[in-house]
Amino acid sequence: MTIDRSKVREFPPISITINGDDGGELLIGSTRQAVTGASETEVRRELLGLVVAHARTGGSVVRVTTRDQEGIGVLLVSPEGEIEEEYSEAIEVREPVPAGAVGELGEDEPVRAPTHPDPPAGPTTTSPEAREEDIDRLLEEIDQLPPLGTELEPRNAPAGLPSIPAARAEQAEEAAQTRRSLREAESFLRAPAVVEPARTGLRGLLNSLGLSLPPGALELEIREFEHVVARHYAMTRTIAVVNQKGGSNKTPSVACLSAVFGLAGGSVLAWDNNETTGTLGWRTEQGDHTRSALDVLSRSGHLLSDTARAADINAFVHHQTADKYDVLRSDADIDGTHEVTADEVDVLHAVASKYYNLVFMDSGNNHRAANWNRMIEHADQLVVPTTTEEDRAEAALLTLKGLARRDERTAGLAAQAVVVVSQWQPGQERLAAQIADGFREYVRDVQVIPFDPALKAGIIHHGAMRPKTRLAWLRAAAAVARGL
Repeated sequence: MTIDRSKVREFPPISITINGDDGGELLIGSTRQAVTGASETEVRRELLGLVVAHARTGGSVVRVTTRDQEGIGVLLVSPEGEIEEEYSEAIEVREPVPAGAVGELGEDEPVRAPTHPDPPAGPTTTSPEAREEDIDRLLEEIDQLPPLGTELEPRNAPAGLPSIPAARAEQAEEAAQTRRSLREAESFLRAPAVVEPARTGLRGLLNSLGLSLPPGALELEIREFEHVVARHYAMTRTIAVVNQKGGSNKTPSVACLSAVFGLAGGSVLAWDNNETTGTLGWRTEQGDHTRSALDVLSRSGHLLSDTARAADINAFVHHQTADKYDVLRSDADIDGTHEVTADEVDVLHAVASKYYNLVFMDSGNNHRAANWNRMIEHADQLVVPTTTEEDRAEAALLTLKGLARRDERTAGLAAQAVVVVSQWQPGQERLAAQIADGFREYVRDVQVIPFDPALKAGIIHHGAMRPKTRLAWLRAAAAVARGL
């Protein structure tokens, strides 16, 4: 795949210098970062990894000048990690000059000593009469000069040579043709941000002892994910989490994604959009009340009024104290008979949009239900979870196929969906990768979540998961954010 050169970001300038087998340096604008490694290959890989992370942060292709002992080159690096050589030049190795050969041009061109005109034989004298004649002749020439500001024609100009004004006009026209529009000019203020020292891993530990080591490639990648997830939006964004098969990890996906965005500072609501009783309330903390979506419907007139206050919604949602998001539960009355309708989804969505910036909607298994279909109409992004069980993966595929066939809008949602494959049992890494590969060419992104006992049962807490599981959910959340 060829990198689009029209999208290259020229500022700030980036260069890589390889100082031998064990070291190198990355220069981004005025920010320097030294890298060491066991081999030159390892150093190159580390430096290019940092450049890819920088390209991803800026969201555009960057140009990198490289220098090593063999020569110089220019590379184009894309945010997706593609690398293309634009130019290379080997350094010419010159043979040492033999002693005594200085000044020799070859047999045909012997060195010649510089020549000088012979000096005058002696001082010359001029008579007073001759000096007066010279002065009179000079005054006559001055009188014949044109007024100041007049363009002069060259003396003895060859035939066909344009006059000075014509030549200048031609140069100005050529400059105007090559001059770029000021609309294309890039700001001088786009200087690279200072990279904070490493906070995690061995480098972070050493920095806590007084050093100031730069972050590695993995930490830079994590910072990029955190930056993408922490963005705020001008309007509420709705993410529907769907799979028409039960037990496909919809509810844990809603809880985990909501936690990542909530911990990043977002205003997040996790809404259980089951037509009857859903399980989101069972897997999350309960507040000091038992209110549900039906209570919001009964008080929607006040909650949507101009006199309602921001804190009024707190009487109806259940705040997750550690993970920083709210839950709107479905009705849990075992004797209840109410089923949420499409019109009621509209009312609930209006309330959610007034009080929250991000809304994750958990869903039931009936893709024919009115509330399920109205949820799809409100969705800006689809997340399709599945486990490594084949019937769950098949149900995820059928869900996407059904939406792709419905109409143009839902087909777009299906094509831009994020599929999340969670390992149901330990040791299923290869199976999860196979299922993920089966979805990749049909959707925008696919993420794999490793097995974690903290997700199997009970209340889900983000901090209780293993570090690699939290990182996997961060990657999944960044994939979702890029579609918003």
